[in-house]
Amino acid sequence: MIDWLSILKLCAENMKNKVRPLLGSAEAGMGHGRGAGGDITKQIDKVAEDALFQTLARTDVSCTVISEESGTKEFGPHPSQFYVVTDPVDGTTNAVRGLPFIDISIAVSKEPFLEAVEIALVADVLRDITYTAESGKGAFRNGRGVKPSGIAELGEAIIGVDFNNLRARLIVDRLLAVLEKTRHLRHFGANALEICYVADGTSDAFIDIRGKLRVTDIAAAQLILKEAGGIITAPTGKQLIARLDPTRRVSFIAAANKSIHEEILRQIKLSKKRNQER
Repeated sequence: MIDWLSILKLCAENMKNKVRPLLGSAEAGMGHGRGAGGDITKQIDKVAEDALFQTLARTDVSCTVISEESGTKEFGPHPSQFYVVTDPVDGTTNAVRGLPFIDISIAVSKEPFLEAVEIALVADVLRDITYTAESGKGAFRNGRGVKPSGIAELGEAIIGVDFNNLRARLIVDRLLAVLEKTRHLRHFGANALEICYVADGTSDAFIDIRGKLRVTDIAAAQLILKEAGGIITAPTGKQLIARLDPTRRVSFIAAANKSIHEEILRQIKLSKKRNQER
């Protein structure tokens, strides 16, 4: 039996060691053409991905890596046994500019679907914090079990919202009722880590309805949140279902508990109604 969690920890440690010296440097932002996900692959992304590939090659596991940068890459004689899904550097813009909110995200599945992810790791690059989860075994922060907050009122909650889009006005219109009720809005620029903050109770919800975020960004974090006891769904409230593919994009609501999740859904519906009545 493969100890995937130990392998992911080894991968993340090697990736962090390669990434840290580049943070905030001119070299970090050097371009290497467009990655499989559609964005320009920066030097710091390539270095992290190469470290992942090198580590996996040394472990002799069979798997297919699905990466935001290189797309798919097969390892071993039976690559369809496991799928390793990664965003080698989540928060690339932060990393290039030296902003201290960056993570490494890796997940493992036996099938190429988001809902089939069984093992997950999200590692904070600059702090000694690693979130992990295994299906049915709970979620952990540096080996200690975590659970989300019990805050149910938007007025008391810390809510993350990703507005990073040229059509920001449309996003605001869709979320206006949520924004009006929320006193504490945040966005730090690395979505996987922000979902993990919901998982451990640091924040209370994170919303991304842009339809821009790739499934590779959240494959690991969504399992960590669910295993902690939180909720992540499509903006309609339905199950978040997606094929594990670097071009597949998703929208979602990640929430600490059922109460605040339902309140966010109610306010989104209210915003929609208001827009229709204009």
